[in-house]
Amino acid sequence: MKNIEVSDYVTIVVIVPETHAELIREVMGRCGAGESERYSHGSFSVKGVSRFLPKTGSQPFLGAENKLETVSEERIETICSVERLEKVIEEIKKAHPYEETVIDIYPIYKIGYKSQK
Repeated sequence: MKNIEVSDYVTIVVIVPETHAELIREVMGRCGAGESERYSHGSFSVKGVSRFLPKTGSQPFLGAENKLETVSEERIETICSVERLEKVIEEIKKAHPYEETVIDIYPIYKIGYKSQK
């Protein structure tokens, strides 16, 4: 495909314990993530199970040092304009309960947009 352009939006993905999923969705929406020209607070979620082992010296929100932990979590995906991205990430990190928050960011290409008539 020729002439594929990157849009002014990215996709943000964050995984959070189910107990905090609604809070994270609200924080993201309040900061403008999930907003397009005609919609706001949009997101997509999938529930799953995460596994991790807190190392010595960690301060885990869930579990204990040196003991394998299994947690029911939600993967939340939403769009975000590049101009709002820094604020949204800052607020996600404040609200997220984990000591280390993993936030994935992917570009969105204009190929997904329908032509306006």
